[in-house]
Amino acid sequence: MSVEVERKFLWHADTLKTLEKIGGVAVTQCQFHDKYFDNPQFDLTSADTWLREREGRWELKCPTLFERTAKTNVAGELCTRYKEITNLSEIHLKVKEVIKDYEDGERGPSLQEEDAWLQRFQLVCFAEFTTIRRSFVLEEEGVRVDLDQADFGYSVGEIEVLVPEGGDVKSALGRIERIAQKLGLTGNQRIRGKMHVFLERNLPDHYAKLLREHVL
Repeated sequence: MSVEVERKFLWHADTLKTLEKIGGVAVTQCQFHDKYFDNPQFDLTSADTWLREREGRWELKCPTLFERTAKTNVAGELCTRYKEITNLSEIHLKVKEVIKDYEDGERGPSLQEEDAWLQRFQLVCFAEFTTIRRSFVLEEEGVRVDLDQADFGYSVGEIEVLVPEGGDVKSALGRIERIAQKLGLTGNQRIRGKMHVFLERNLPDHYAKLLREHVL
């Protein structure tokens, strides 16, 4: 299990030139379709826990303990830290931990029982969209930069470092901050992610609930 430490930023055409100038190496360009799931009470997302299926693979992101606590500097304020779980059994255990009201059973889910697993927790798709992503690495810092264009008209970049659980998050924050400075990023407010904007535009009730819960 790893912790994804990242800072979002708004990018434009000149960002590509700047990335090349500071040593960014293009590694991939891809397109993927995401489907996000929650129950009718929004128990997962209200706990800042995000379950998605990306091109047939299940992924779950949940906040680290540090993410739930107050940040002590500007770099910490501008970045998020999420555990990233990709093992289906571990995803099942996390969902079970968050959702208290579900149909219990003796066996965990399997890839062949996807529909039964979703029904057990009353999970339904509440959002789906397609993203075109261009990815770059800055090998000296061990940092990845993704430039995303979502099909609902929102573009956002991410400066990302993956840290083993229990690893040196402070070092990752420093590396992200150095790249942010090289990219000329200014301001001291977090930039909204794709899901934040999607909910605001398309699901106002869900969006309002997550605002009240201080998730967004």
